[in-house]
Amino acid sequence: MLPAADGRLREFTPRGAPPAPAAADAPPPRSRTAYAAAHVVADPLAGNAIGAPARLDWDATLAFRHHIWDLGLGVADAMDTAQRGMGLDWPATAELIRRSAAEAASRGAAVCCGAGTDHLEPGAGTTPKEVEAAYTEQLETVEGAGATPVLMASRHLAACARGPADYAAVYGRLLEQVRAPVILHWLGTAFDPALAGYWGHDDPAEAIDTVAAIIADHASRVDGIKVSLLDAELEVRLRERLPAGVRLYTGDDFNYPELIEGDAGGHSHALLGIFAAIAPAAAAALRALDAGDTAGYRTVLEPTVPLARHIFAAPTYYYKTGIAFLSWLNGHQPGFTMVGGLHSARDLVHLSEALRLADAAGVLTDPDLAVTRMRALLEISGVR
Repeated sequence: MLPAADGRLREFTPRGAPPAPAAADAPPPRSRTAYAAAHVVADPLAGNAIGAPARLDWDATLAFRHHIWDLGLGVADAMDTAQRGMGLDWPATAELIRRSAAEAASRGAAVCCGAGTDHLEPGAGTTPKEVEAAYTEQLETVEGAGATPVLMASRHLAACARGPADYAAVYGRLLEQVRAPVILHWLGTAFDPALAGYWGHDDPAEAIDTVAAIIADHASRVDGIKVSLLDAELEVRLRERLPAGVRLYTGDDFNYPELIEGDAGGHSHALLGIFAAIAPAAAAALRALDAGDTAGYRTVLEPTVPLARHIFAAPTYYYKTGIAFLSWLNGHQPGFTMVGGLHSARDLVHLSEALRLADAAGVLTDPDLAVTRMRALLEISGVR
């Protein structure tokens, strides 16, 4: 019996069947480059209170990455899904980058990692030069570990930049120094309100010219750009402006099936938080796309959209709670706890609906385990 939005309990019986999993060490998709942005697993015995240093369950955290690699997907690590700026401090992040990159190298798997400025002190007074130096420090950590860097959108740059010219100058100098092509990162305000006005424009539609110009000026240093605006039209507009060889990685957790499938004008690749929650379905769908089976692709992936839209519902930045919740239901971690206490960010009604939608999407890999664990959560929450 699951609590519903009307305040009543509703009967729930799992009925979905997960897609057939890929064999271990499945090859990556041929037609699209795909990364699942992975979360981190908190050590339940180490505190992880709000404002405390993050302490991770390293075995479970790294095992989850191997789960994604086993399916043939790449891992995007140390990103916002891993609670950058929401509980995961820089010392823990740096250790995560080193460990994840080493695990990827041990099996020849794909990994990209976020480089940002979140080790700077918050508040006013930061200059663009200080932002650049902070980026450089984190870039050295990511490149030194052997991972592809993702230049994450910076709250500090959003706070101190006076206009598009400051963004062009900072990104230009950073791109001139990178050892190999990197991935840029455009995160909309639904994911982080502190990024309002990024690229020097309040309206993201007006920022497309600035972003396209920065990429065009440094195309040989840019592998692609991850776009998380939850606006498919704007994503396609930018995609059409990219130089040949530069990828658009969709981070649109609302509209990803059609953006990845694409049309005669092109398609997006994937760097998605929802792929961590639906990894077996995502891998199966991309294999169908490789085979030219667009109907099969849609059959597998489209049922996951209601789940994604629920997990990423406003306030969107709490989506990490849903990702960790489904990881727990599917047996990838021993407990439903998160660094910074973020497991409390979604209520029981929200989590119950996530369970229903995960079942309908076919992404409960062990429905009996999911029911057992949900019953335990309901009991400790006072639901009888």
